[in-house]
Amino acid sequence: MRIFFLIFILFIHYFAFTQDSVVVIDKKKFTLTEVIVRNNFDYAKLLQQIKEDTTFYKAFKNLRILGFTAFNDIKMLDKKGKIKASLYSKTKQLRANNCRTMQVLEENTTGDFYDENKNYNYTTANMYASLFFTNGTVCNETNIVAGNKISTANKKGMDKHKEQLKMLFFNPGEKIPGIPFIGNKLDLYDDAAHKLYDYKLDLQEKDGRMFYVFTITTKEDLGAFKKDKVVIDEMTTWFDQKTMQVESRSYSLSYGATVYDFDVSMEVQMTNYKGLTVPKLLRYRGNWNVLFKKRERALFTATLFDFNEGDKAE
Repeated sequence: MRIFFLIFILFIHYFAFTQDSVVVIDKKKFTLTEVIVRNNFDYAKLLQQIKEDTTFYKAFKNLRILGFTAFNDIKMLDKKGKIKASLYSKTKQLRANNCRTMQVLEENTTGDFYDENKNYNYTTANMYASLFFTNGTVCNETNIVAGNKISTANKKGMDKHKEQLKMLFFNPGEKIPGIPFIGNKLDLYDDAAHKLYDYKLDLQEKDGRMFYVFTITTKEDLGAFKKDKVVIDEMTTWFDQKTMQVESRSYSLSYGATVYDFDVSMEVQMTNYKGLTVPKLLRYRGNWNVLFKKRERALFTATLFDFNEGDKAE
């Protein structure tokens, strides 16, 4: 009996010390896993650093100062999930004299991906091109993030929509001006958001490296209230423990309103080239509709590799 009692006590002791802990910082609750608590991390500073992270945005800015090759796979789907238009291409970005250009090495399209003037028939494709394709020659760019926030000021129409998409893509969790109904609901860190979301910080090992894993998920007991208040359903970001660079991020968004609705998920994986963090893989799945426009259902994957410093075109 003593042995069983001792085992029971040890089990209770272990269980008690392997539970997640809830801490309050600036009147906001965060859940810390046992490994974070046990290692006595300065979690308040760490969480603030995560909130203010710009490394995800900078990784994409780094693409403007490097050469690279990319496989581009875009599929537009019908309501039954069958492909109605597509593009598969291999492109190469060249860097020379502080300018970048792009070569199309291979390209195959199906359906009505382009119109007769080779303009994109789909907004999704247009948005993809603004992120990964170079039109003509673009010069004098930098990868500086500080003081270069994305802005919709003085932009209209498609140009404004592109900037809003970039804000949503590069800075998920921040308010975005000019988007009806949801602009203010995108902030994941204000007082209102903490009533809707759970925040969890963990430490995990992957491929021989340690990462902080920060997860934001909607509270389970929101009920019908969730439909009107929540836009970002989930976001998980992996930060390298030593450098605090974003190693990967996945997030899903959904919302339904009279004038538009969408259900979108994205995943981005990073790699390192000569000290610069750059995206190596991006996956997107989206279903969205805007009043007076056709619904678009799309899948796309961008695979980037052969990064280089360029200097001269080939």
